[in-house]
Amino acid sequence: MEPILERMRRGGLIRLDDPGYAVIGDLIARAFRITGELNTGYHDAEETRAMMSDLTGEEIDETTWIVPPFYTDFGRFTRFGRHAFVNCGCTFMDRGGITIEDEVLIGPGVKLITENHAEEPDLRQHVRSHPIVIRRKAWIGAGATVLPGVTVGENAIVAAGAVVTRDVPANAVVGGVPARFIRNIRP
Repeated sequence: MEPILERMRRGGLIRLDDPGYAVIGDLIARAFRITGELNTGYHDAEETRAMMSDLTGEEIDETTWIVPPFYTDFGRFTRFGRHAFVNCGCTFMDRGGITIEDEVLIGPGVKLITENHAEEPDLRQHVRSHPIVIRRKAWIGAGATVLPGVTVGENAIVAAGAVVTRDVPANAVVGGVPARFIRNIRP
C-alpha cells in the first residue's frame, strides 16, 4: 500500500499539497468513473456486485445485495460481509475504512462518513479519516448518518434519520440528533 494511503487509514491529516496526493486523486477519479457507470443504467444483482467488487478491490459475496444508486468518493476501503443488504441512494465516504459485517441491513439514503476536515481554519481544506464498523446483524435506518470513528454494535438498531456521533452498544436502539440510547432490543 502507498505510504499516503497508510497514513490516511491511520487517521493522519492528508493535505491536498502532499507529494503523494496524486495516488488519492487517481483513486477518487476511478471511483467516480465506476459509480458513474453503476448509477446510469440498469444492472442486475450480479453485475452490480461485479462493479462494486472492482470498486473495492475485493470480491463481494454473492449473498450480498447492493441496490444502486450508490455514491462514494473513494471505494477502496469498504468491506462487505455475507448476506449484507445496502438499499438505494447510500453514500459511503470510506477513506478511513468502512466494514460492513455479515447480515447487516443498511436503509435507503444512509450516509457512512469516515472523513472530516480539520477544525483549524488554516488546515480546514485538508482531511482526517477514522474507520466506521457496522457489526453483525446491525440495522441502520433510512436516512441515518454515521460519523467518523463510530462502531455500531452487533444487533443494534440506528433509527431512521439519526446522526450517530459515538459508538452504539450491541443490542441497543439509538435515535435522534445526535443519536442517544433509547432502549435495548426486546427479546
